[in-house]
Parts: sequence; C-alpha cells; structure tokens
Amino acid sequence: MQNWLLPEYIQDMLPDEAWRVERMRAQLLDLLRKSGYQLVTPPLLEYAESLLIDDSHDVDLRTFKLVDQLSGRTLALRADITPQVARIDAHLLNRQGVARLCYAGSVLHTQPAGLTRTRELLQIGAEIYGHGGIESDLEIQQLMLQSLAFLGIREVHLDLGHVGVFRALASHAKLGKELENELFTALQSKDSAALQFLVQPFEETLRNALMALPMLYGNCAELLARAHTELPGYPGIHAALDELKTVSQKLQPMAATVGIDLADLRGYHYHSGMVFAAYHAGSHDAIALGGRYDDLGKSFGRARAATGFSMDLRQLYRLLPSQAAQLGICAPHLGDTALCDKIAQLRAAGEMVVVDLLGDAALRRELQCDRELVLRDGVWQVVAL
Repeated sequence: MQNWLLPEYIQDMLPDEAWRVERMRAQLLDLLRKSGYQLVTPPLLEYAESLLIDDSHDVDLRTFKLVDQLSGRTLALRADITPQVARIDAHLLNRQGVARLCYAGSVLHTQPAGLTRTRELLQIGAEIYGHGGIESDLEIQQLMLQSLAFLGIREVHLDLGHVGVFRALASHAKLGKELENELFTALQSKDSAALQFLVQPFEETLRNALMALPMLYGNCAELLARAHTELPGYPGIHAALDELKTVSQKLQPMAATVGIDLADLRGYHYHSGMVFAAYHAGSHDAIALGGRYDDLGKSFGRARAATGFSMDLRQLYRLLPSQAAQLGICAPHLGDTALCDKIAQLRAAGEMVVVDLLGDAALRRELQCDRELVLRDGVWQVVAL
C-alpha cells in the first residue's frame, strides 16, 4: 500500500478549502462572541467514561478508544464536543445562573455519518446552560439559522421535533428499557410493520397513538391540528405541542420552510425536549443539529437545564459557491531595504505579497499573483503582470 494514502473517509484540506473554512470559523466565532457566548476549547482526548454518555449506544459506536500508556485506563477520542462542554459547565465554571458557551474543534467518528461525509468533522456550536424555558430553545435555534444565513447558506428547511411526546407515551405504557429501545428504533426508522408488532399488547389509546407517530410530520399548523386529534391529552404531550407551536411560529420568517416530525427521535437517549435539524437541497444529511438535553449534566454530578446546536464546517463549505482565489503581488528576491519596506507596507494594508525565490517567470502562475513589484525611476511600484 502506498504510504501517502489516507484511511477511508479521512481527507486533507487543500489551500482553497483550508483558508475558507478557517475564515468561516473565525466569522462564526465572532458572531457567537457578539451574541454573548464565551469560547471554550476542550481536549481532543479524555477518559472514555467522560465522553460516553449514559445509555447512548450510538455515541459509543461512533467513538474511537485506546489504552492510556501512563494510567492503563481506556481513553477516547471525542465524537462530540457537547459532553465536554457540559463537564466544563458543571465543574470548572460551576456557575449558578445562565452560562452561554461556544466551541470549535475537530471530532472523530469511527463511521461516517453519511455517504459523502468525512470521519473527521470540524464541529462548531453554541450551548446555553442554566435555563429550562422555551426562550433559550428559541434563542439557540434563531442563532443556528442566523449562523447559516451569515455564511451565505440560503433556502434552509428547519425540521422540529420533541422527544417529550414519545416520553409521555412511554411513561403511561410503563415500558421496560428493552421494549422502549425497540420502539424508539422502529419509530426513528418509521418501520410501521415492526411498530405494529411491538404495540400489540398495549391498550387501544396507546396503541393508536404510537402507530400514528410515524405519520405525524409535515406543515406545522396542519400537523399540530392532527396531533391534538390523534394523540391522547396527556399533559406532557400538550406541553410539547404548545412549545412546538410557539417556536415554529417565531421561526417561520428565518427559514425557507419549517416542518414538524413527531417521530424524529434522533438522539433520544441524549435529548430531553425539543430537537431540531436544518436541511439544504445541496446535502443528503442535516447541515446543523441541536436540541435540549437537560439530563446530560447528571453524568458529571450536576444536572443543568441545557440546549444547543452544532454544525460541521467542512460540510457547510461544500454548500457555498466557489470563490476565485485571492491573487497577490509577486516581489523579487533581493536584499534591497526599500523593497523590504514596500513589501511590509503592502502586507500591512492587507495585500498578499509573495517573494519569488526561484525567479522563474514561467512559474509565477503557481504563486497566484496577478501583479508584481518593479523598480521604476528608483521607486518600487506595483504593476499588472
């Protein structure tokens, strides 16, 4: 095997992509800073028990693990930064009020999330800790849509869901853990045949409600009207539907379309309330994800209300229109003091100045320059190539 080949679904970022992704990261972090979010940078590697969330089998499957040569304990490479931020909020910051935190860094997955995805994501996100009301859900979702629009990604579809609906049904059915997981899998995959088999022992109201969930998706107003008719009037269900109504109405102006899917239980073991995902015609997969996860802090001994979102900058880069490379100024390789001063002046003004070490005019195109510095009448001047 050639030693320059990379593992499957692992890619280099070449100059055009690398520079643009870095600009995207800087722009979004500045937007988050202006919105009151404080930056944290957790390590790529931690003890496995800190990164593997209780009952989250999907996170466990996505996580690379290795043995620490110093302690003998199992370490893990993070597959998601959110658990690390929850740990920081719970123990290092230990605030009593609201904390707004943001982050940007690489995460690694054992398997790609989609056919065209990389296993090394550049994840950026924001989270609110210490507030359990709908106001923080709304702020996070608005911030996610603002971030996408800020990057120039238009025509975004927003999908809303709420795990509280299924949790209310599961609570009334008094499900065991195994059956609850089987129902979750059948609902998430919208497998009506498997679902019909699993709900046979339930009383009619619960059976009909669970069978209705896979079909309860679509336009917000129409969907909510159907849900009130087809689902039992449990307090947990009514509260979830009311939250979805409020948020969907507020977010309508910020997205091309907004829909609701009550069978979307993505991250069910992770999330505790409203969940959401942004989609774009240019991607097979969601381009941003998020939701409420009030129980996550339990893993670190301090449960805190929390909601947040994350997105992969490498995925978003592929949705942006191509841009012409920034062209610079070619300068000769001389020890001339006046030339050095001119180069410094141009760079201070924001110009890219490339010193031509080889002095080969035929290779100047590789330097990505459309101008050059020439000495005319004793003065260094910029002229077109």
